[in-house]
Amino acid sequence: MHARLQAVTDRIRERSAATRASYLAQVRASYARQPVRNRHACANLAHGFAANLPDEKLLLRSGNNTPNIAIVSAYNDMLSAHQPFHDYPAVLKQAVRAAGGIAQFAGGVPAMCDGITQGTPGMEVSLFSRDVIAMSTAVAMSHAMFDGMLLLGVCDKIVPGLVMGALQFGHLPAILVPAGPMTTGISNKEKAKVRQLYAEGKVGREELLESEARAYHGVGTCTFYGTANSNQMLMEIMGLHLPGSAFINPGTELRAALTAAAGKRVCEITALGTTPIGVGVMLDERSFVNAIVGLVATGGSTNHTLHLVAMARAAGIIINWDDFSDLSAVVPLLARVYPNGDADVNHFHAAGGLAFVIRELLDAGLLHGDVQTVMGEGLHHYTREPFLQDGQLIWKDAAKISLDSNIVRTVSAPFSADGGLKLLQGNLGRAVIKTSAVPVERHIVEAPAMIFDTQEAVDAAFKAGALNRDVVVVVRFQGPRANGMPELHKLTPLLGVLQDKGHRVALVTDGRMSGASGKIPAAIHVSPECLAGGPLAKLRDGDVVRLDAGNQQLEALVDATEWAQRPLASHTPQPALGYGRELFQLFRQHTSAAEMGASPLL
Repeated sequence: MHARLQAVTDRIRERSAATRASYLAQVRASYARQPVRNRHACANLAHGFAANLPDEKLLLRSGNNTPNIAIVSAYNDMLSAHQPFHDYPAVLKQAVRAAGGIAQFAGGVPAMCDGITQGTPGMEVSLFSRDVIAMSTAVAMSHAMFDGMLLLGVCDKIVPGLVMGALQFGHLPAILVPAGPMTTGISNKEKAKVRQLYAEGKVGREELLESEARAYHGVGTCTFYGTANSNQMLMEIMGLHLPGSAFINPGTELRAALTAAAGKRVCEITALGTTPIGVGVMLDERSFVNAIVGLVATGGSTNHTLHLVAMARAAGIIINWDDFSDLSAVVPLLARVYPNGDADVNHFHAAGGLAFVIRELLDAGLLHGDVQTVMGEGLHHYTREPFLQDGQLIWKDAAKISLDSNIVRTVSAPFSADGGLKLLQGNLGRAVIKTSAVPVERHIVEAPAMIFDTQEAVDAAFKAGALNRDVVVVVRFQGPRANGMPELHKLTPLLGVLQDKGHRVALVTDGRMSGASGKIPAAIHVSPECLAGGPLAKLRDGDVVRLDAGNQQLEALVDATEWAQRPLASHTPQPALGYGRELFQLFRQHTSAAEMGASPLL
């Protein structure tokens, strides 16, 4: 095993000793070999099976060893990624019944799409929807009728929220059941080009809409490697999927077979089955280290510097940005998928995909291979790909070599020696930067700052020509306490235009950028956030800012004495009215800092 991997794991274990012990004590207190529903009073139990079929009622009331599986789903038919879940409950109920169990649809959770809410007030509830999903999952499971969980979700906040909720019932097994990516439409590179042309006023809205409709054209997850598809990678490398489940397209026989197999497998790993695997014990410090390694090795979304932290804390494990940065320094980049390359996730899967990447990392000692997964002990299960053979689901070893070295590579010949996710520090605070999609010559930017408090103000300055120079665009008061930390992906095309003109351009913000953001150097999640007294609020127009990714530096080049004496900019957040934002005032007031997961719950 690589020494850095072990060192980071050891310090996480030491840092988390008290909180993890407390969590595991709670899990042990909840564990029971007998169905928990047997503890219910008769009236409670009768309510729990009143709507079931007669033979199911007999099994649920008899107190026998029939596992009852909860289905918790993020289905809705507006979002392409979640629309396929419409048919999953019936498939899963049949599969569970064939395995000797019963499945009940326990509850639905909300699923919102940042792709729809980008640049609108609705984005201000996006991050907190993760915590609503966690609570909704807990509500669904609170009836104490269940012996296991099948969790249906794909996109940005949905998967982390489902995992956070499931971990409150860590004595039970949980399997994440994905829907898969949509088939390939126009290339992501072509889509990005049209967006920049629109930003420059060279094409109109109709041309832009036609381009977007050709990119997002059917059921399934968006095909770029943003937060949603990074979720799928994480569920696989953390052992929460059946192996190879992440990137099988919806509507295929293989997709259906994997869905049914998840129903069968969860019955086997309940406390009533052959190999009990509670999710809270299964996901330990090694699991989260593996998740970070997978994230940086594939160039995954920076949003997971928030979500992985929150998921880990739900299991009593404390990780921080030092862990991400230190692992990224020794884990090579093995994949080039848009926005870090031209390929989409369908191309990535065809070229070898996650099974190839996981095997490469395991062989190089860059993953903990002895972790527990829903398949049992050992990450080696995830070095195999699923296939149908004579109508039966089987797994075969991953390809020995990359089938396209422009997309997937070996540890011995990577795209770069490090994963490109770095911690930046300096007198402006702590921040995260992802450099895997940023040209090396852009890793250092030193330029005067222009200060904005909204992305709309940046857009106005761009249209007025005020940004046509070397510039560090600073967008502040965008943290979780200020306005829910909306993604600022709307700025990507604008800043891309400036960079393509030859200007030295960077973004610095206490807000988020999309998992699809790439080529602009961006110091994001700056902490402490400005509304919490972060030093970014000291910055003034014209101050020279140095962003140096190589040396992990984020500095205002201002005399130290003057900087110490400079007051923070005053800011009164606009009333959060409309789009349901009023309901999230308590969340904003009580949320933790970005490096602690930006959660009001943990």
